[in-house]
Amino acid sequence: MTRITRALATVAASALAAAVLALPAAPASAGDYDGDPDPLRGLLLPPIDGLVALLAPLPIPATPYPGDVCVSGGDECIDEVVVRMEERLDRLVGTCSHSAVFSLAYLRVTENVRDAVRSGFFEDRAWLNRVDAVFAEMYFDTTSRWEAGQRTGLPKAWQIALKAEDDRAVSGLGNFLLAMNAHINWDFPHVLAEVGLTGPDGSHKADHNRYNDRLDSLYVPVFTEMAARFDPTFDDIDLGTLDDIGVGVVMRGWREMVWRHAEALTLARTPAARRLVQKEIELYSALQAQLIRSVFTARPAKRDAWCAEHGAAQPG
Repeated sequence: MTRITRALATVAASALAAAVLALPAAPASAGDYDGDPDPLRGLLLPPIDGLVALLAPLPIPATPYPGDVCVSGGDECIDEVVVRMEERLDRLVGTCSHSAVFSLAYLRVTENVRDAVRSGFFEDRAWLNRVDAVFAEMYFDTTSRWEAGQRTGLPKAWQIALKAEDDRAVSGLGNFLLAMNAHINWDFPHVLAEVGLTGPDGSHKADHNRYNDRLDSLYVPVFTEMAARFDPTFDDIDLGTLDDIGVGVVMRGWREMVWRHAEALTLARTPAARRLVQKEIELYSALQAQLIRSVFTARPAKRDAWCAEHGAAQPG
């Protein structure tokens, strides 16, 4: 995974890097890392989380959610998302589609979010349920439109990611990064702006930040499952703790930028101002997609043969 940090860190973590230079070190509890088998990760990432927590949200008034997805905010919203993701993954695995890589990763993240919500991990359970459901709906809509041949109006980052999947042109890791970039850096700011950054009890940024360390626990098992089922090269480069810490820093940078872009969308006072913010998000996500696409070019024969033999296997 060294290539991830080399290819993406200078762009994806720019906001976080600027914050590191601008602010003093902040004390942070390692409590969220208790029991982590990697003691170095538990030592280095909590101070970064403390730093991220110092990046205060802008004052944005609470507004009602205007959409019709997961209006109740109930737990059934994520249950429905998981079922749809499982059905989509089964269909993609059946043909060893290169779209299966992100489909599997997204399913595992959604299962983790579901478990976190129900354990009381977040302060606002209904908000997380709604964010998860609206976020997934955007993904389902984009991929359905692409599969139906509808290219007009799709974000450039998604066009690059989905074409690479269809062309079987990049490695499994490349597919993962391309789709993750499009879904996080383009979709996520729009989702947060729609669902709302502020509730009756204040900003939701603490809940947004809170999920960073949960993501850290997913990299190794998800990458291992990818390699076992879809692409044996997925986890070929392994520098242990340095990989996990590097990916964790990049993801924190991406997620911080997501929040700031969502604020900009929310605070745009005119349609023209909002279009300017959207152009910024488009450029930000598309440049990273082009970089990823150029770094992870690969031939599909070995990967496809591996998937044909191992793709249907389930972990554990």
